[in-house]
Amino acid sequence: MRALALLAALAAPLALPAAGTAAPLPVLVEERARDHLGPALPGRAEFEIGFAGQPPNEAAFIAEFWMDPASGRFVANAVDETGGLHRVSGLAAVMVPLPVPNRRLMPGDIVAEADLTELRLPQARLGPYAVIEPEAVIGMQVRRMLPEGRPVMVQSVMQPLVIDRGDEVTITFSDGAMRLTAPGRALSDAHRGQEVRIVNTSSNTTLTGTAMAEGIVEVTR
Repeated sequence: MRALALLAALAAPLALPAAGTAAPLPVLVEERARDHLGPALPGRAEFEIGFAGQPPNEAAFIAEFWMDPASGRFVANAVDETGGLHRVSGLAAVMVPLPVPNRRLMPGDIVAEADLTELRLPQARLGPYAVIEPEAVIGMQVRRMLPEGRPVMVQSVMQPLVIDRGDEVTITFSDGAMRLTAPGRALSDAHRGQEVRIVNTSSNTTLTGTAMAEGIVEVTR
């Protein structure tokens, strides 16, 4: 039934718009593929378009388009500037550029921009937990060993440890334009962005704050 519906759609009569400027056929196919995949398409995705046979180099527009999201195979009706119809088919492979280590990184290492290179892989080969944006791994601490040239998994990195138990810290508190600081001591380890219990050594008061950076704890109450 699905195949019959596809054939019927592709064979339907065309309502041709006024002639316009032709565009490269791969560009038109990529536009329709991006629209077809919608939100499922990663933001940094690129396409490699391949055609079966000898399609025209350019077309005015694509009248009908069908694509299998899993394989990237597509069939389309391309219309040239004279109204001629060309049945085209091929593969629109989704390629995703993502950061991979250019050397082996060990647990405890902090990932720097210089530790990464870019690799383009088919989306079909990426697992759901692969890190795609470089900003999501630069500055993170390695939790599990990262092999050279392999995608980084979300669970393999974490926010860096910025406070150790017993460290002297600076406690900060902000309220509008007012900003106060006080000396303190950490009662536990904390990664960046993690809650940590501290003692204000000036008042001997125990507080809970957020580890913002090395030796810096922010309290909001």
